[in-house]
Amino acid sequence: MQSQFPNTCIIGGSVITGDGRTFFERGTVHVCGERISRVREGQEEARPGSLAIDATGCAVIPGIVNAHAHGCTHGPSMPSGSLPFSASDVDYFRNRHLLAGTTTLLNVCGLALIDEAGEDGEHPLDTQLSTAHTPSNIEAAMAIDGLGLANRHKTTGIEAMIAAGAMALGEAGGGQTLGGGAQDYRFIPTAIRDECGISIHPRQARALKEAVVGRALDGRGAMETASLQLLINESGLGDHFDAARMRNLIETVVLPPVSKALQGLWEIGEHAARTGLPAIFHTALPTIETLLQIAESFPTACLIAGHANHPSFTAKETVEFASQLRARNVTIDVSTLDCIQTRWRNDPANLDALVEAGLVDTISTDFAGGDWDSILSAIQRMIHKSQLSAPAAVALATGNVAKVFPQLAGDRGRIEEGLRADLVICENHNLGRVRHVLVKGAIVVWNGALV
Repeated sequence: MQSQFPNTCIIGGSVITGDGRTFFERGTVHVCGERISRVREGQEEARPGSLAIDATGCAVIPGIVNAHAHGCTHGPSMPSGSLPFSASDVDYFRNRHLLAGTTTLLNVCGLALIDEAGEDGEHPLDTQLSTAHTPSNIEAAMAIDGLGLANRHKTTGIEAMIAAGAMALGEAGGGQTLGGGAQDYRFIPTAIRDECGISIHPRQARALKEAVVGRALDGRGAMETASLQLLINESGLGDHFDAARMRNLIETVVLPPVSKALQGLWEIGEHAARTGLPAIFHTALPTIETLLQIAESFPTACLIAGHANHPSFTAKETVEFASQLRARNVTIDVSTLDCIQTRWRNDPANLDALVEAGLVDTISTDFAGGDWDSILSAIQRMIHKSQLSAPAAVALATGNVAKVFPQLAGDRGRIEEGLRADLVICENHNLGRVRHVLVKGAIVVWNGALV
């Protein structure tokens, strides 16, 4: 169903405006062309000649703004500068986001170029890019992978990317270059499979990684030889690896990009202070001390602690460090990862701890090896657990994001007269069930199917 009407009126549903406070048990939203023309509590009649959408039993919310995602461009993937995802995968990832209520997405792989975002109108999901094109970030990518980087990716700088339309800086660092989740689900399992032909679960890879280099990649907490060998045996690898060989493999895979990636965080911090653009940082135990120092050094810069619920932290640590970052004016972003419904590698303990401590500013998906859960499923969980009110939870993915990323979403993220008509109609009792989606006033999802 595609609206051929110049005006649309959404009637009969409750309205959550995205400002963190406003909730109309029953409201009316009028759309004129690409913009919201009127928002009122109570039910009004559709204007003559308008398309009337009956939202009875549903909630009307702003389109979700996801400011930390991967896999939605045709350029180098992830901060590792890996080969691009296939066109089929990119289309699939974009469809998943749109069908789950995301209407604006910032792809933060960081090393793709603007022309690799896709042609305007290629997909109704508004996909924009960030930039991490600094010398150390490119060197870190080359140290771990870099197979997707052509000469033009290596020689393009942040200034050129901003001039071409980059909306933010980052992601500074990444799970590939700083011993994070991508090491668990990709690089370590691949190296082990290449050595002995055995496939291991990402949880086993994480355990082996932490046993060798520690949670912070500094050796603290590393296992002694006998304990490491026992873990190797329990992982089904005892016939192929002794402790020395496993240590060598893990250190060879994980450590080469780390020093360059940490330097890359400083370079992004400096650019954030100079340009005024928001900068997104890989937040995990290996980066937290550096990030705290950057926040002290650039107190006026707009810094975002990406996935502050990272699994390298304990729940206690995630609250302690988020509190320290917040005290330094850093925005605390959490990511769904795969911890809401999928739970392939991660669980919601750190997310719950941050929400319940009142330390969450925004929410995104990140990538989680393609296993990310939807933002609205996380929001519904917060509401169901009485962690946040519905208006406060919805604002984490709408109005709050628009404030932090004005270049990306300053004209959307709230149901307000004059703003872009990106709207989601979802079930009233489960916001995770998306029924209809409008982008710039046009229906792009109808009854859960792409138009």
